[in-house]
Amino acid sequence: MLKKNESSSNRSTVCLVASVIGLLILRQYTYPLSTMLPAILNNMHKQILGFFLVMACTLPLLGHAATTTKLEISGWVPYWRVATGTAEALAHIDTFTELNPFGLSMKTDGTIKDHTFFDTGAWANLIATAQAKKIRVVPTLMWSDGNAIHKTLSNATKRRALADEIVALVNEKGWDGIDIDFEGKKAETKPYFSLFLKGLQTKLGSKKWLICSIETRIPVSSRYTKNPPKDATVYANDLKEIGKYCDRVHVMAYDQGAIDVKLNADALGPYVPIADVKWVEKAVTFMANDIPKKKLVIGIPTYGYEYEVTPMTNGNYSYDKLWAFNPRYAVDLAQSLGIPPTRNQAGELSFVYTPVKNSTTPPPGTATDTPSNNLSQTTTPVAGFSTTTPFRIVWWSDAQAIGDKVALAKRLGVRGVAIFKIDGGGDLNMWSVLR
Repeated sequence: MLKKNESSSNRSTVCLVASVIGLLILRQYTYPLSTMLPAILNNMHKQILGFFLVMACTLPLLGHAATTTKLEISGWVPYWRVATGTAEALAHIDTFTELNPFGLSMKTDGTIKDHTFFDTGAWANLIATAQAKKIRVVPTLMWSDGNAIHKTLSNATKRRALADEIVALVNEKGWDGIDIDFEGKKAETKPYFSLFLKGLQTKLGSKKWLICSIETRIPVSSRYTKNPPKDATVYANDLKEIGKYCDRVHVMAYDQGAIDVKLNADALGPYVPIADVKWVEKAVTFMANDIPKKKLVIGIPTYGYEYEVTPMTNGNYSYDKLWAFNPRYAVDLAQSLGIPPTRNQAGELSFVYTPVKNSTTPPPGTATDTPSNNLSQTTTPVAGFSTTTPFRIVWWSDAQAIGDKVALAKRLGVRGVAIFKIDGGGDLNMWSVLR
């Protein structure tokens, strides 16, 4: 399998020489009109040779230019649903350009936790199958402890040691690279994170992939209704540096919630999207000012959230996140309640209902460690939604919403899409739109 910086440079050189020779042949046997016909007849075989030398190299290059526009498809397979996740990934293995086994994490001392689980069972089978099919295997290294991240990366010795440990692990396992997913970083960590990526890229070398998964960023004017605070543009990620050192940048364009005040203001009734396609476009377009589109990959969610919604005065709603779920939970709940889900203004599915008193049981199989987030926003009340009594809203991403983001990626001209998550619980119809 060709690695990231390998190219057809040798073939291009041969083609260039052949094309020049072909053009010289054609030029040599070009004559004035009075002598053209005899010359062509006498030397047609040489002209034909020259023509085909030129076209033999030109047509493959044109074909290569056309194929490079095809979207790359990657997906995270999570450790908490190994059996169903690996089974689904294997069933659709030919869809992928890259697979990101999601299971590596960090200790507070800045070293990697146990990783031997990738060597056996379902993980080993998935990785071996992907490698046999020339699909990149780039496991994700997740870290969300901002204090520990800063303590490690701001220390030059520890920073270099972590890069060395990652490279040694990638080489030992025969992976194609590493996906760095360090979330919740402090603003003061920004220069050290950039130095870490720079050093890691150098140590990995030209034949291994450095993937970076980062949070979305939207304009300040979409985050604040009035004068923004002085630190509104103080960020933990240096997008230009990330775009320089990372071979692909996965934009985690989900968990939108109530972050975009402009879209909130335009919404009618409750509005708490997983990923409104308008918001995704805004974020990716904004981030493309600093990160080359050829490296950008749009993260697409396959899940949903249920919220307790409390109407407030002046058209406000307060949202208390209860839990995350896979689409089957929502479909079954809607059916049991006799409520048809509707395509909402974000292009996703949702419905509202009033629960039985003290009904707070999470859906089966749901990770219950999802934080409960209190969100509030201003929207325009509409008929059909209570303006006085609390209610529940169930909101999720289905195949059509996923397809909308795939279409957006093609329209924006970015490198690809990354599905979060491949665990056997998403809308199975999504595989028909991932192409």
